[in-house]
Amino acid sequence: MSDLKKYISKRKITDPEFAENYDIGYQNFKVGVLLKQLRQEAGLTQEELAGKLKTKKSVISRIENHAEDIRLSTLRRYAKSLGRRIKIEVI
Repeated sequence: MSDLKKYISKRKITDPEFAENYDIGYQNFKVGVLLKQLRQEAGLTQEELAGKLKTKKSVISRIENHAEDIRLSTLRRYAKSLGRRIKIEVI
């Protein structure tokens, strides 16, 4: 286990607020990474995707880098423009 993973594990045990915020932040980070990967697999730049969505490149960048505040409707439009669908699962 890396030093970073050890630190995170220890901190999550001793700091419940950190644990909650870390897990939420990590999930948001994963959503942004996934969206970026899907765009790249589609062979589109942020600017090209922005054109398809009739928005600005900065909006696409913000979505991919700060997915924590993305609206479901925006996420659906993003996916649709890449020929994808959104599936939400509550487990």
